Amino acid sequence: MVSNKPTKLNTVQLHLLKMFEKNTNDNDLSEIKVLLSNYYAKKVDAESDKIWSEKDLNEADIEKLLHTHIRTKYK
Repeated sequence: MVSNKPTKLNTVQLHLLKMFEKNTNDNDLSEIKVLLSNYYAKKVDAESDKIWSEKDLNEADIEKLLHTHIRTKYK
């Protein structure tokens, strides 16, 4: 069910709105999208590296996981 309550913006969203109050052209928008994508990709890579280290994973573990059926059976 969809709620009709307005969603509150977090501090990052509010900051970005203030930064981009002025009109930006399509080229700037594309560059900003790339910057944000790269930022989040780096965060994902860092978290993945951390998990690999903590769980002492290797390529064989990942290969085994690729061939493991782990979905829940439908009733």
